[in-house]
Amino acid sequence: MCVVVTIKSTVIGLNIINMTGQHYSRQNQNIPALSTNGVLKWMEKLLFLLFLIYGCYGEHQDLSGKKLIIPIETSNSFVKLSGNFSKPVIAMTMCQRFFTEVHRDQSLFSLATPSDFKDINLWMQSKGGYKLIIRGDSVTINGLPENRNAWISFCGTWDSKTGLTQMWANGRRSASKILKPNGPINGKPSIILGQNQGSYGGGFVALQSFVGDVTDVHFWDSVISPCQIKSYMQGKNFTPGNILNWKALEFTTGGTVFKEISDYNC
Repeated sequence: MCVVVTIKSTVIGLNIINMTGQHYSRQNQNIPALSTNGVLKWMEKLLFLLFLIYGCYGEHQDLSGKKLIIPIETSNSFVKLSGNFSKPVIAMTMCQRFFTEVHRDQSLFSLATPSDFKDINLWMQSKGGYKLIIRGDSVTINGLPENRNAWISFCGTWDSKTGLTQMWANGRRSASKILKPNGPINGKPSIILGQNQGSYGGGFVALQSFVGDVTDVHFWDSVISPCQIKSYMQGKNFTPGNILNWKALEFTTGGTVFKEISDYNC
């Protein structure tokens, strides 16, 4: 049900329209006239209703050909992604393209749940290599492209049954490693780009933040085929992520974040 709120001077009208179009007004609900204190209390409730309105009209955006830019190092600039999670994560593939000039540890992808804020973390390290953290355990992969001031197309995979994990960067793949087998990721995920979650949905630290551009973020709840990953790497047609899809992405931003035309395919 969506809520529509109207405010006129000191008179507050509350109109509720359900999905069938039936209309309920202040009059037919017999809501009494409000005192000054009553008005203030209603105002508090109305602020909450505004959040409900925002939720009613949330929509997915097609970001094809667009990039998100986080241009400065802060502890409050981030992109929060809403994924189509309906069951525990027993396997995953995460892909994204990023562009940065920063030479320090940076959080590229952070997925936390209420029980573990290190469920899935991806880092680009100052000493070289990429570090993937799954439920608190980590593996570092060296020898993949990690150029600064250049686009990096990156994918990481993980299967909870076997623990097999692999990383790809600009068409090159790593050897397979074992990371945290025998256990899915449970709980409602909080997914953040641009910051590492030191707690569920927060705990950001500026020196861990990502500074640069990001585009083409996709997430699957399976390990997709190497051929699909190669197609992604080469900018060819591939099946979009069923959990996160850059072409139909629901997201919010905080701090200093810009949406601009991507130069990746120029």
